[in-house]
Amino acid sequence: MVPVLSLWLPIILAAVLVFLASFVFHMLLPFHRSDYDKVASEDQVMEALRRVGVGPGNYMMPHAGSPAAMKDPAFKEKWEKGPRAFMIVMGKGASMGKSLVLWFLYCLVVGVFAAYVAGRAVGPGAEYLSVFRFAGTTAFVGYTLALWQNSIWYQIKLSTTIKSTVDGLIYALLTAGAFGWLWPNG
Repeated sequence: MVPVLSLWLPIILAAVLVFLASFVFHMLLPFHRSDYDKVASEDQVMEALRRVGVGPGNYMMPHAGSPAAMKDPAFKEKWEKGPRAFMIVMGKGASMGKSLVLWFLYCLVVGVFAAYVAGRAVGPGAEYLSVFRFAGTTAFVGYTLALWQNSIWYQIKLSTTIKSTVDGLIYALLTAGAFGWLWPNG
């Protein structure tokens, strides 16, 4: 068994590597540029949302509010007529800096879980590939599996989820490599 605290260096290195890789994938490569489509008449839609006072939050249209209300003919008519939408409205306090800090913290958390699982599965001096397998699998789960719920429930484009899963696989491989390389000898 290897204590999580003794794995602080691979946790931090993995987080830095993943953070840098995600920057490359999202800012430098064209890979994710087609993840979101532009709304037709964007300026008019934005003005309409401002006019009716839609504030920051998570929204669903149409919104029934309860299972009983979903049986209401007026709701059913709205549902059939469409459009149906899930919408996230971000407030003025939403910033790239804050999101980047939270993303790095998330990368650290995934690293801590990878350290915990690998540290319980293999001991000091374990072979590189054994460490790689446990840390990598745990990191893959942390970076990817929950993304699929968004395609299932919210119709996020399957191509977006697949691309993000590929990202997560690369993040997991970077994490696994950092842990395998810096695993304590004994």
